[in-house]
Amino acid sequence: MSVALGGTFDPVHDGHRALFHRAFELGGVTVGLTSDDLAPRTRHADRPIQSFERRRAELAAELERFAAEYDREYSIRKLTEPTGIATEAQFDVLVVSPETKTGGKRINEIRRERGYQPLELEVVDHVYAEDGEIISSTRIVDGEIDEHGNLTPDRDGRVSADLE
Repeated sequence: MSVALGGTFDPVHDGHRALFHRAFELGGVTVGLTSDDLAPRTRHADRPIQSFERRRAELAAELERFAAEYDREYSIRKLTEPTGIATEAQFDVLVVSPETKTGGKRINEIRRERGYQPLELEVVDHVYAEDGEIISSTRIVDGEIDEHGNLTPDRDGRVSADLE
């Protein structure tokens, strides 16, 4: 199977790794990485985003490990439009998170308009931090958690859950 997924991946965290794990289980993987112009338009947070080249290098390092583990090929392509690469005919499956499932449905509408078969939407559940909240790049950048969902200490050495 030819599997697509996309995102900004800034920074990569265990929620993203769950997506990668499922994608590589299914087949060869093409990851669409948002361009520098697209990334700020698709994020739900007002924060700086690392450059495409830096995000690409960090993403490639992650994907290398999965590709070796599953003995699969992968590629990274630049996304310049929100619907990205998944509207292309060669893909069979789109791996999405619960909040991007709606975008997957829109991609399938575009595929039907183009005469392509709809993609199987493979929804991967969220990964939760130790405080029970969803792991997100924004929470990591804000210093609440690390990439694995561990609460990070504040300046006084207390983790954020201790402050409530």
